[in-house]
Amino acid sequence: MWRSYLGPQATIYGIDIDPLCAGRVDAPNQVRIGSQDDPEFLQRVVAEMGGVDVILDDGSHIGKHQIKSFDVLFPLLADQGTYLIEDLHTSYWLTHGGGLRRRGTAIEFVKTMIDDLHGWYHAGGGRTPARHEIASIHMYDSIVAIEKRAKTKPLHVQVGATAHDD
Repeated sequence: MWRSYLGPQATIYGIDIDPLCAGRVDAPNQVRIGSQDDPEFLQRVVAEMGGVDVILDDGSHIGKHQIKSFDVLFPLLADQGTYLIEDLHTSYWLTHGGGLRRRGTAIEFVKTMIDDLHGWYHAGGGRTPARHEIASIHMYDSIVAIEKRAKTKPLHVQVGATAHDD
């Protein structure tokens, strides 16, 4: 499916913890076996690829894994790249460590990124390390697309001008 979407020239790597997945891929696509919860493994795969333009996190669906993967991979994503996280609905499921407005879920992490996208305009200034590289966030049912672009401070910034700063 991704080959038809990304085109014949795309280099497509998959990452999975199940060794059987390595045998379920058609060339030239490739699979590397390892955990999205292993920063060194993720860094090695991106280095082997020579960089990455699109990342699609369709991994464990556990918030701490999704957040750790983002923290490791987003800085390695090419400028003007796109980072997608699927299955955000699991952020609401107790079986995946979730719950409505529960800290540590991927959905709450994305909500923080939305605040960080606007960090120039509020006293919090932003909490995620990537806040000055997030150009846009597109939210859909159970999936988010985050576009990476270097940003500069807007010309007109008035911090703390809101009636509520909580």
